[in-house]
This record gives sequence, structure tokens and C-alpha cells, in this order.
Amino acid sequence: MSATSNWLLWAMLSAVFAALTAIFAKIGLEGIDSDLATLVRTVVIFGVLTAFVVLTGKWSNPLALSSKTWLFLVLSGLATGASWVCYFRALKIGEASKVAPVDKFSVVLVALFAVLLLGERPSLREWAAILLVTLGVVVLALK
Repeated sequence: MSATSNWLLWAMLSAVFAALTAIFAKIGLEGIDSDLATLVRTVVIFGVLTAFVVLTGKWSNPLALSSKTWLFLVLSGLATGASWVCYFRALKIGEASKVAPVDKFSVVLVALFAVLLLGERPSLREWAAILLVTLGVVVLALK
């Protein structure tokens, strides 16, 4: 795989791990409050990422980051936390095979936000894929 398509490998691995997240979480949510489960998950992620950053020599002083970087990383963290709380609550009461695909409606929202906020311009082929994701969510949402 060429360096220019490396993003695809990482995105595919992300999809694999996201799928495993839904399955493992659904099983792990038995007998536990979804918010407590989210906290446990977050502590595990914190530990793993701390070890990864330190062991790979990527640690640098976070206080040296610009205020803009801090602002947007904090906003991203808040959005992630809200997403995880909502996702785990949905998994607690819904079927993973329905919750996870609806959660992936974020793909559509990312495309729309990227156009509006980042000035990105998806191609016609990319809009077709985004439309298909939207249709899949609509089909799942209909009773």
C-alpha cells in the first residue's frame, strides 16, 4: 500500500476496532450502569494511550501547545465524551447491530460539517457514498 493510501489502512483498522468496541461493550454492559461503563472504558483508554505516547517517545510538553490547539482539543474531548455517553446508553438498551450503524450517521455529519466549516468539497462519487450511508440509517430507523 503506497504512502498516499496509508490513511485507508488506518481508517479500515479504525472500523475494525470500532466494531469490536460495540460488541465488547454490549457484552460488558450487562449488570452495569452505562455511565460507569463509559468511565471504566475511558480510564483504560487513558492508560493505554499514556503508555503508547511515552513508550514511542512521542511525549512533549502539552503546556507548549497554542491556545487554539488547546481550545479545539478540549472541544473535541467534550464531544467525544458526550458521544461515548450517548453511545453506551444506546447500546445498553438497544441492539448493537442497530445502534452501531445509526452511530455511523456521524459519517454524514462529518461530511456536511467539513463542507461548511473546513471548506472541503467532496466529489460526486463521495456524495453518492454519503447518500448511501444516509439511506442505510433511514432504513434502520424506520419500523
